[in-house]
Amino acid sequence: MNIKMLAMGAMALAMMSGSALAGDTSALDDPAKMSPFFTDAGMKTLKAEKDFKTAWMAMKPDEQKAVLKDCGDTTLNKSHADFCAMAKMMGG
Repeated sequence: MNIKMLAMGAMALAMMSGSALAGDTSALDDPAKMSPFFTDAGMKTLKAEKDFKTAWMAMKPDEQKAVLKDCGDTTLNKSHADFCAMAKMMGG
């Protein structure tokens, strides 16, 4: 009985740590990447198009691709609709 409990506990721990390591977070939810596009700390008000473009061009191409990919996800896009509209104008 104890061996079964240990095995189940080890399996549960492996599954939890595996999903944590997989990085299931969205680029749209990363404050470090997103804050340059907003005028406020709460990230509610987008910067003007010129400033948005400057922040967009400062991103690495792979980061831009990740953002555009996340903007294509309809569940994430709903909460970031204004940002995604601007990002799509800039990058694709």
